[in-house]
Amino acid sequence: MFSTRSKTAAALLCSAAIAVSASACSSSSSKPSAAPAASSSSSMAAAGSSSSSDMSTSTSTANSADAPFGTACSAVPTTGAGSFTGMATAPVATAASNNPVLSTLVTAVQAAGLADTLNNTQGITVFAPTNDAFAKIPAATLKSVLADKAQLTKILTYHVVSGRLTPSQLAGTHTTLEGGTVTVSGSGQSFKVNDANVVCGNVQTANATVYIVDSVLMPPTS
Repeated sequence: MFSTRSKTAAALLCSAAIAVSASACSSSSSKPSAAPAASSSSSMAAAGSSSSSDMSTSTSTANSADAPFGTACSAVPTTGAGSFTGMATAPVATAASNNPVLSTLVTAVQAAGLADTLNNTQGITVFAPTNDAFAKIPAATLKSVLADKAQLTKILTYHVVSGRLTPSQLAGTHTTLEGGTVTVSGSGQSFKVNDANVVCGNVQTANATVYIVDSVLMPPTS
């Protein structure tokens, strides 16, 4: 009798031990499965970080390509209506009037009565001579030209071409509003318009792209 009960108890204890052992094995084998998930999350985070960095670099490069360039750009005000940001919000004649680098050009535009025409013409490129460019012209000659509206209009409209030319589109021969042509040579951030150097290029206004030049362009006399 006692022997039979002992055998039964022993069998029950053995079954319990097997169950506990199976449970322990099952629990132990399930733990490593969490590691791949963590690894996957890390990979996704790294990929996301890399993608964000690439996008940031791409945006920075695009913004740099769109920015004004040239040695004379440092003379343009950094704030206010005459700054690059301020000029971008105004039509070209108004924008130029706010920029002290172009004050002589503005005087000439007003003398010719072209301010409204330039402000209201959409999609143009203007080659804008600096004050120093006008200073190269003998004072008596400049005074005479400013007093001759027809001649002044001819000269000023020779500085304007149709279309907002980007730096990549600038090189070549372009027909001006005066009717003659200007020839632009160069590439990148180094250009000449006829014999004038672009000293600050790719300046944006509300209706025009401006390339500031160091000499006044003179239309052919023929």
